[in-house]
Amino acid sequence: MKVWKSLLIALMIFANLAFAQPSFADRPKFSKNPDYIEITKALNELSQTKDAQTQVQGLTPEEIQKRTEELTLQKYALETGINWGKCENQTGNTIAVYGKRPNDEDNEDAVYDNGLYFLANGQSTKDNWDCDGIYLPNDIKVANFTSSPNGQGEELTGPVALKILDGTQLVIKTNPDSGAIELNVPTVKVLNSNKANWFIPDISQAIIDTRVPNAPTKKS
Repeated sequence: MKVWKSLLIALMIFANLAFAQPSFADRPKFSKNPDYIEITKALNELSQTKDAQTQVQGLTPEEIQKRTEELTLQKYALETGINWGKCENQTGNTIAVYGKRPNDEDNEDAVYDNGLYFLANGQSTKDNWDCDGIYLPNDIKVANFTSSPNGQGEELTGPVALKILDGTQLVIKTNPDSGAIELNVPTVKVLNSNKANWFIPDISQAIIDTRVPNAPTKKS
């Protein structure tokens, strides 16, 4: 009799594991994602600006509308579970990008939160590999840069790390006239070693051009 009871209990446990939805399998709430919180705040600010028919300094109504559309799609990407970004290099040179190293989350000896990879011209990082941002060398500048969707564009010079939001496809180009870098997204965070545990060296573009490209790409 005891044997039958034991078998019955074992079958009940197996059925529970097979058919019941475990609580630990719940998807993380996107509403707690820092990028999602920032995008929502920016969209609310832009909406208030449009409703009040006031003009943000340095931004035309067309630019405000464009940023609203871009942020709306970025918000949707996070709501549908996209938690990675992509970087595409159209600068004519090798660039440095940031991303997680394999098994870094389980590696207690990791010095930095993100690794520095090198992306060749004409390449883009592979799908589902999270490109967190790019490195800006000490002799390269970004034209019309803004770290806020409501901010006025200004010139930014390295060395700094530029972090992109999840769900973003960042395209990096070089202006043929000024030689400055141009970015296609409205919201990029500027990080330094005081704000994030990222490797941010003080080096030039010429040094980056000597590196062997090793970023995970569609071709690799």
